[in-house]
Amino acid sequence: MIYETIVSTLGADGKVRLAPIGVRNAGDTLVIAPYAPSATLDNLRRTGEAVVNLSDDVRIFVGCLTGRRRWPLAQARLVSPPRLRDALAHLEVRVNRCEEDPIRPRFYCERLHEGQHTPFRGFNRAQAAVLEAAVLVSRLHLLPRADIESRVQVLRGALGKTAGARERLAWEWLMEKLELPSQGIDL
Repeated sequence: MIYETIVSTLGADGKVRLAPIGVRNAGDTLVIAPYAPSATLDNLRRTGEAVVNLSDDVRIFVGCLTGRRRWPLAQARLVSPPRLRDALAHLEVRVNRCEEDPIRPRFYCERLHEGQHTPFRGFNRAQAAVLEAAVLVSRLHLLPRADIESRVQVLRGALGKTAGARERLAWEWLMEKLELPSQGIDL
């Protein structure tokens, strides 16, 4: 099973890199598999540390895809990269080994610290729709545009029925990126 998260790492220049990345568990180990090439991949190779942020705020996922990367941060306890201040929870990890792959190297990470910050309030169909649309937008260079647009139209229905302000704003950002109107959603 893949969990959608926001991974924070530190660049060589000391700047924080936030990236939406699906992670998975392999027993007690957490596996992070960023695409090559990417800043997250470079940072993991260089520092061997990351924070895996668990958030239900879809604006952060979409923001990372649309150039909105400034989110409040807080100091992590045991690693250098900071955590998202408003995450529901976070995991501080250290890379134990890397399995090289030309497309997606896999970093097997030891959990050093886990923090719980805010209770999870439940699922929202609009959040799932926005995350799925964000994944599609991240694949613009891989998938036919017509396929992406038709799938986005299907997702739009869940958004119109169940979205809150965060989901509506994130959807608007995605539609800007796709250069599509946000029609059908009361923004």
